[in-house]
Amino acid sequence: MALIEIRNLVKKFDEKVILSKINLDINEGDIKVIMGPSGCGKTTLIMCLNRLVEPTSGSIRFHGQDITKSNVDIRALRKRIGFVFQSFALYRHLTVLDNVTLALRKLNGLSRVDANERAMHELARLEMAAHFDKYPAQISGGQKQRVALARALVMDPEVLIFDEPTSALDPVMTREVAALITKLHNEKVTIVCVTHDVSMAEQISDTAIFMEQGIVKAEGNIDLIFRTHPDLTMRDFFGQVNRA
Repeated sequence: MALIEIRNLVKKFDEKVILSKINLDINEGDIKVIMGPSGCGKTTLIMCLNRLVEPTSGSIRFHGQDITKSNVDIRALRKRIGFVFQSFALYRHLTVLDNVTLALRKLNGLSRVDANERAMHELARLEMAAHFDKYPAQISGGQKQRVALARALVMDPEVLIFDEPTSALDPVMTREVAALITKLHNEKVTIVCVTHDVSMAEQISDTAIFMEQGIVKAEGNIDLIFRTHPDLTMRDFFGQVNRA
């Protein structure tokens, strides 16, 4: 059994279909890279995985339990399936340390001392411990990315979801983020990553999922399938990104 099983997943906003009968398996220890043009539904798909977006129909099973049901404890679910937002979603009025400890204190009930100790461990792991008392406005985009990641990691998630983790970063920081994701994968964290960055995708995985207009059009090796695929939209997507 796959860790996450997505079956016939549909999402509509009013009458507009964003996801159309998505079927996908995510196995424990996978890196699933999801790619596709803007508006294809890839971010909506990953936001359904921990109920940041409510599916219209279909099922998502996590450890065999359908997490789309109304009786699911969403807070508990989000501890197990962490999400690193494209915009980082850090609280501007909180320091780096307070951003990372907030969920530990409010959701897990840890004391400030215990939460700080746990947070500093993750910040040190991500080479951000020296910045613990700074505010988001005082650190770079790459550093914000690491703080957002530390905030997710302190909850010890089984699955970590990244939404366009390199969209605001320069090439050097992109390589660093790719190396960090690879390190997490080597530590047995299951990862789902939405990206338009082919170079970054190739650094973390040989394979990818391509979405277009709310459906999964292909899954496989980036070089062998996507760059030689008979579908012109798919070939153009990868070719244009590489020429940029």
